[in-house]
Amino acid sequence: MWGSANLVQTLMKHDLIDEYWLKIYPITLGKGKGLFAGGTIPAAFTLFESKVTPSGVIVASYRRAGEIKTGSF
Repeated sequence: MWGSANLVQTLMKHDLIDEYWLKIYPITLGKGKGLFAGGTIPAAFTLFESKVTPSGVIVASYRRAGEIKTGSF
């Protein structure tokens, strides 16, 4: 789904997201709305696909991965 940050927060709160497509830009702009704010249900994801654009933007797709496993990376 593409769109409202408020809608995404609601979907996460009710554990209704099974895949994220994230674009990570190599800049900092200061304060903004955090994607994983309060109320987010802990969930494990695995990297499904990724690429880096010529300008350095990372495009990554993460899918649900079952139970959360803690420890070192």
